[in-house]
Formats: sequence, C-alpha cells, structure tokens
Amino acid sequence: MQVKPDQLAQVLKQPLANMYLLHGEEPLQLLEAQDAIRQAAKQQGFSIREVYSAESGFSWQTLQFANDALSLFADKKLIEIQIPSGKPGAQGAEALIQLAKSPSPDNVIVITLPVRLDKTTQNSKWFTALSQQSVIVPVFPLERHQLPTWLNDRLGKQKQFIDDATAHFLADRVEGNLLAAHQEIQKLALLYPAGELSLSQVQEAVLNVARYDVFKLSEAALSGDIPRFKRMLAGLKDEGEAPTLVAWTLTEDAHILYRILKGKREGIAMNQLFRDNRVWGNKQDLVTRSLKRLSPGDVLSAVKLSGIADRACKGVHSQDPWFVLEQLGLILCGVKVMNKDI
Repeated sequence: MQVKPDQLAQVLKQPLANMYLLHGEEPLQLLEAQDAIRQAAKQQGFSIREVYSAESGFSWQTLQFANDALSLFADKKLIEIQIPSGKPGAQGAEALIQLAKSPSPDNVIVITLPVRLDKTTQNSKWFTALSQQSVIVPVFPLERHQLPTWLNDRLGKQKQFIDDATAHFLADRVEGNLLAAHQEIQKLALLYPAGELSLSQVQEAVLNVARYDVFKLSEAALSGDIPRFKRMLAGLKDEGEAPTLVAWTLTEDAHILYRILKGKREGIAMNQLFRDNRVWGNKQDLVTRSLKRLSPGDVLSAVKLSGIADRACKGVHSQDPWFVLEQLGLILCGVKVMNKDI
C-alpha cells in the first residue's frame, strides 16, 4: 500500500504493519514520517527501538539477527534501517529480500532511503520484494503551487491563518526549503497570537530562506512565470550556482522546443516527439504550453541566444553570462526582449 505523507497519520491509527518503506529527498517530511511511526509504535507497545545505518562496511547479517532475535523481556521491537545512498549493494539486496520474506510479527521494521530513487532502483528485485510487504511512503519536494495550502495547514495547527496574498508571499520566501519553512511558521507562533496574521506581520517576521534548483528554474521559464523565473535566477546567482549548469538547462529547453516544433511541421506525432526528446511527465504539459505561447521566431532566437550564453559562460564572449541567461529565460517566458542577439 502506498500513502502520501499527509495520509500517514490516519493510517497509523490502525494496527501497525510489519514494514514501512520511506523514500524521497524532502528531509522535513521524511523526519516527520519517521517520528509519526515511532510515536504510533510506542503507543502500540513496541517499547524497544533499534537503529541501524547501512553505510560502507555494514554487516547485513546484523539486520537478520535483529529481526530474528527475541528481546530479553519479550518486548516488541521497532527496527529502523537507514540506507543513506539508497543502494544496498548485492549483499544488502539479498538481505532485504530475505527480510521481506520473513518479517517477524513481534517487530515493526522501518526502512528509510533518503534519496530520490530512479526507475531502475524501483524496479529492482529487492525494492519490489519490500514493496509487496510494506506501507510505502514516497516523500518528494512540494511543487510551488502546493506551498500556500501546505503553509496554511501548518499555521492552522497553531490556530493562525493568512489570506491568499500573504500565503503566496510566504511561499516565495520559503520555496524549496521546507525545514526552514517549518522554523519560520514556528517563529510566527512565538511572535503573534492566534488568529489572522497580516501581510505586514509576516513580512516583518519571515526571512528569505528559499532554496532553488535549475530544474525548477526551467519549470518557471517554460510556464511563462516571469516574476518567479527572475527571482529564482537571482537566487541561484546569490547561492553561487555555476552559470554553466543554468546555461545547460535553459539551452536544453530551447533546443527541445526547436526540435519538437520542427518535428510537428514534418507531421510527426507529439507522443513520438516527446519520446525522442526524452520529455516526460509534467514537462510535456509545460512544453506544449510553451509552443502555444512562443512564435517560431521566438524559439529560433532562444536557440541562437543559447550559443551566446554558452560562450559567455566560457569567457569567450564579452557579455556577463548571468545577463545573457536572463535574456534567454525571458524569451522562453514569452517576453519580447529588445536585443535577442545581445
């Protein structure tokens, strides 16, 4: 059974399953899922807790011994296994398969993989074996559009609430950093009483703790969200991100749009073009919307400007690479920039 992090608390009100499998790269939700299982286990009589970290040199036999061994006082155990890399190796894979075949009714086993798992890992024999026996909790970073609701839910737990404009302001300040968002929400509870918080109160109290990545920058550009794109680009620059990585991402977007536009003119089906250009999931919708928003001339200008961005990043063009990248991103957003050739 697979459940979302916000559904886990309800699931844990029932008798506990023998195994829980947590995986994903969002640390706050991962920690809270672990804490919720620990609390439920304690309430249901699992009084002993053993924690193992499967790092380099870990003896996987230890895990089987822990599962098979009875407590001295016959108490039920909560056994936690952390696999930091998300890859147990050959011995670990076999140990996990055997563990899934014979879970002890006196134990609750929680396996945590604090990374984003690729399709190969999720199709592996050991992951499949665990999945068949476990409650699975995938934990991923929240999308930008999910943040206002998440923030209001959190504030509601401390009997505070904000209007939509304030929620979007706060989301802009904490995007990509839920741990910091959690701390800022706790700070609001200390500073202000229950009830509605005004925009000025939140502005005064909350730091700019957003963290960005180049893939979200691509999403902002392809969705035509100009304020978000400019804010994220400035954030990446301030965080010391290499402009070459940003250039690679935006350049790839420009070339994907060009190839798909060319393919459409040749009568190739969109599904085939998506496969050929490795455009999957949510990005298919973003690309489709971009092609409706951008003219062929815009796409061609973005491709030409991507070459200038590459040269600027390598120091063989006179322009500041961050300026060129901003212009490239704005074209992808749908802005008619003054000089598309810099």
